Amino acid sequence: MTSDLHTVLVVTKDNKISSQVSAMLVAPLFDTQIVSDFNEARRICSERNFNIILVDFADGEGTDFAIDISDSTSTTLLLTPTQFFEQISYKVEGYGILTITSPFDQFYFYNMIKVAIAVQYKVQVLSSQTTKLKVKMEEIRVVNRAKMLLMQNLNMTEADAHRYIEKEAMDRCIKKTAVAEQVISTYG
Repeated sequence: MTSDLHTVLVVTKDNKISSQVSAMLVAPLFDTQIVSDFNEARRICSERNFNIILVDFADGEGTDFAIDISDSTSTTLLLTPTQFFEQISYKVEGYGILTITSPFDQFYFYNMIKVAIAVQYKVQVLSSQTTKLKVKMEEIRVVNRAKMLLMQNLNMTEADAHRYIEKEAMDRCIKKTAVAEQVISTYG
């Protein structure tokens, strides 16, 4: 489950922040890409997934960007000036965005990156489980539709239709959904 490489997108116009982050998030543990334009960052986010996205406040433009991308599976960290920290943190926490005060010291930043990595692992597990559930729900929907068609067209009971699909799948060594799809194409 765990990966040895963490992809990081850093979005900042501040050269000091980009150089600090570059010095701390180095290979082979991190694959870091730094972008200074928020529109370019939006384009990159639409083309590629990152484990962590680190966003500079940038006079509020960073907050808007962080909220815009918050529906992705990336863990987003927003660097926020100390004087706005409480206000911004309160605004973005509902979107699942973590806030860090800026400027930051290395120890604090390192610990927040470790938190982001832990959150990312949890997101990956939940995303995987969600995908599996969606697939299972679709399989159930297809099989139920096929059973309904068998009941309507061949006057089977629900139990008989279920047994028919299971037996056909076992006899032909195919999945129940494949049998169900054949039933749907025949009677649907």
